[in-house]
Amino acid sequence: MITITDAAQAHFVKLLADQPDGTHIRVFVISPGTTQAECGVSYCPPDAVEEDDTELKFNGFSAMVDEESAPYLEDASIDYVTDQLGAQLTLKAPNAKMRKVSDDAPLKERIDYLIQSEINPQLASHGGHINLIEISEEGVAVLQFGGGCNGCSMVDVTLKDGIEKQLLEQFPGELTGVRDVTDHQHGDHSYQ
Repeated sequence: MITITDAAQAHFVKLLADQPDGTHIRVFVISPGTTQAECGVSYCPPDAVEEDDTELKFNGFSAMVDEESAPYLEDASIDYVTDQLGAQLTLKAPNAKMRKVSDDAPLKERIDYLIQSEINPQLASHGGHINLIEISEEGVAVLQFGGGCNGCSMVDVTLKDGIEKQLLEQFPGELTGVRDVTDHQHGDHSYQ
């Protein structure tokens, strides 16, 4: 479920040495399965362990995960990175905003998962996002842009050279193209 690098494990052991005996860490997702999902790590004293928690044993400590967060932490990783600016813990949870879907899930679910886990995080740096409206009978993914993408002068390039290319590579033989149905209104919200 969660991979914790050796460096991160050593860091947690060091931090936990200053805590009361029996304290572990808790890895969680606030608002899992939504675009506002946020991941976090906190101390978990023995009296904070819930009956339905999943306990993941590591070298010198355990990571507790609540039942609601567990499916959204699949493929998550925690690392402790040191560089010239200092050191920090990094937590990556690609499935926090949307639960991972199986390879045999309906095409719409698999496309939606790819949009939420890979495409929208890239568009978020420009304040934008896309939503899958439908898949046409011809196999065209009908998309709607929002946020900073709405009215952006580069939306056609983003659609054809970025999103369409990525979706067609990921779903060969299932998708034939993409179409934007957004009524683009340029405004203060648009990324330029």
